[in-house]
Amino acid sequence: MNTRPEILAAAFDLDGTLVDSLADLAAAANEARRSENLPLLDKKLMISYVGDGVGKLVHRALTADPEGQAPDEMWQRAFAVFAQHYSEHLDRHTYIYPEVQTGLQLLKALGIPLAVITNKREAWAAELLRRLGLADLFSLVVGGDTLSQRKPDAAPLLHAAEVLGVKPENMVMVGDSRNDILAAKAAGCFAIGVRYGYADMDKLAENPATRPDWIVSTLPEIYDRLRPDDRR
Repeated sequence: MNTRPEILAAAFDLDGTLVDSLADLAAAANEARRSENLPLLDKKLMISYVGDGVGKLVHRALTADPEGQAPDEMWQRAFAVFAQHYSEHLDRHTYIYPEVQTGLQLLKALGIPLAVITNKREAWAAELLRRLGLADLFSLVVGGDTLSQRKPDAAPLLHAAEVLGVKPENMVMVGDSRNDILAAKAAGCFAIGVRYGYADMDKLAENPATRPDWIVSTLPEIYDRLRPDDRR
């Protein structure tokens, strides 16, 4: 898509879009596996496990299968271990992607309110943003447990648009995964995919169902396209 509506708000995924948190998520997942006497997994294997909330992440980590479902009692024990470890080591190895802070500040300078919409627990997301010095840039954080639905459902995006006081078609959703693109399309938002995250955005773009309106390599590219000189 080469045209866009007037953009009045911007929402961002967290893991794989604003920050690389894979090492800390993988460490917590491996701690859960260790508690069940299972061998540790390479963190690269867990890239495909991230994005649908920590409940599914623990199921996938325990079974070493993106479609796996662990026995309930095992999952309950392992999830408690995961949650404790991740809460205690939330930002040990997590870092902000290059140019993210600059891109967010540029968008704020345009007067565009910003939100985070993630499938991570809201409390973890808010605390991680605080520890990394990003919290003050955002007007709203919507987590995977904020509502009864999460991405790829449209509900979190519709909720964010309502809170920010804009129509869904006047909000962009920026993310690195199919869930982000599907949620944006379901909500009627403008979808922007990033190339540097956990998923192969160019491959996702081959399918019309998961094809974003724009693909960018850095967040400042979004500002370059939205700044007043570029508005049609």
